[in-house]
Amino acid sequence: MKTRSLYLAGAAVILMTIIYGCKKDSNNNNSGQSSTDLQTQSDDQTQVSNETDAVADDVNTMLTSQAAVSGSVSDPGVKHGVITNDAKPVESYICDASATLDSSAGQYHLTIIYNGTNCAGNRTRTGTVVIAWAVNSHWKDQNAIVTVSIQNLKITRVRDGKSITINGTHTYTNVSGGSLVELALGQIQSVTHKVTSDDMSISFDNGAKRTWHVARQRVYIVVTKNFVITTTGLHTDGNNTGIAEWGVNRFGNTFTTQITDGLVIDGNCSYRLTKGEVKIIRPAVTTTITFGLDANGNPAGCPGDGSYYFKLVWQADKTYTFILPY
Repeated sequence: MKTRSLYLAGAAVILMTIIYGCKKDSNNNNSGQSSTDLQTQSDDQTQVSNETDAVADDVNTMLTSQAAVSGSVSDPGVKHGVITNDAKPVESYICDASATLDSSAGQYHLTIIYNGTNCAGNRTRTGTVVIAWAVNSHWKDQNAIVTVSIQNLKITRVRDGKSITINGTHTYTNVSGGSLVELALGQIQSVTHKVTSDDMSISFDNGAKRTWHVARQRVYIVVTKNFVITTTGLHTDGNNTGIAEWGVNRFGNTFTTQITDGLVIDGNCSYRLTKGEVKIIRPAVTTTITFGLDANGNPAGCPGDGSYYFKLVWQADKTYTFILPY
């Protein structure tokens, strides 16, 4: 498996939404409902979901690379799947992080420590992610579960200095079974993972702190030797299905984020977000964001290093539409 490919998938998806401020609508002055506020909320949501997806890619990269996950004895620090030295440094395969692996109380603990290096070119990360799983379980097994504890993970965006800090516990489930190595080798057709959380805390750079819920599914396939990842939502609330995140935004307004068309990251297009649509539903307004477009708002195909565009639409006293590059 090309471990760099997984990292690029995480890095590319971070770039999927860069929403610049516009003039506030003087006819819509409710807290969190102005044009500028709605764009800020959309940017918040996409940045948080992008970064949690990036963590998922890092977790997959590390779990796939560790002998203890598969029970291999090829690693000199592992004997029959049991770590012989606590807090053993391991190769992280993540350009801005180091990692250690240890065991205690019948569990493995794989710790990723982000060091603030701007190796992706667009953001820096500091903080810690701890992956825990039972000694006798393997991540490639069907319905295998790992617990991912995100601890003070601060992400700072280079272009504008905007930062978010994430804390909380996520549960990852390998719904289908199988590893990404087996997928890359053509031994299996797809891999499906589920990511859930009920205590993800986000601290925004304006001082607001909120708790969000997460219920996402990520399906991996290989197309012409590259991974293609499709993300959908798993939660249902009333008539709204396909919900991926829900909670309270920085302005104190409740919201749900519904993926209405699966978000596709395509390795054949430099691991960029090539299509998909989400709706951010609030009590007073619903915002729709469509990805993978050209400057005229039409599907872009695969423009290589050229710009993709997203279309941001919401309706208040009238319909507002913005088409911007990402």
